This record gives sequence, structure tokens and C-alpha cells, in this order.
Amino acid sequence: MNEMSTINFTNVLVATLFNFLQLYFILILTKITLSWFPNINWYIEPFYTIHRLTRPYLRLFEGTVPIIFGIDCSPTLAIIFLQTLMLMIENVKVA
Repeated sequence: MNEMSTINFTNVLVATLFNFLQLYFILILTKITLSWFPNINWYIEPFYTIHRLTRPYLRLFEGTVPIIFGIDCSPTLAIIFLQTLMLMIENVKVA
């Protein structure tokens, strides 16, 4: 492989990873927004799929921030971490 095709491959890989993280960010925001509605049954579709895709990531941040006035603030930390990661990936440019 020559240098130009390596650069193109790397740029495509970075762009794909960034797009995946954007989609995952939207899924997490959807999950957090839907969690405010107590009547949602998380065991029916499409809610079950959203829950299964986002739960492992959100579980990483549980307990890192104490519950304040009955509100779990750990998803905020998860969103900040994901946005920071997206910003770092967006700034990776191969010349």
C-alpha cells in the first residue's frame, strides 16, 4: 500500500468512527429523554433495543456522581465523556 491510500483509509476509518459515535450519542439522548416518562415499557420494541444498546455504556458511569434530590446525574457525565471523545476524534486529521 502506498502512503496516499493509507491516508485515505485512515481518514475513512476516523470518519466512520465519528459517525458511529454521533449515532450512539443520539441513542443515549433518546434513552435519557424517554426515561422521564414513567409509562414506557422498556420490554417492548423499539424501547427494548434502545435500552439494550445504551445500558452497558451508561452502567459504566453509575455511582460516580451521587444522586441529588432523587435525580441520577451520572448520564450527564456519560454524555460529557462521549462528547469529549467525539471532539478528540473529530480533530484527528491525517495530512
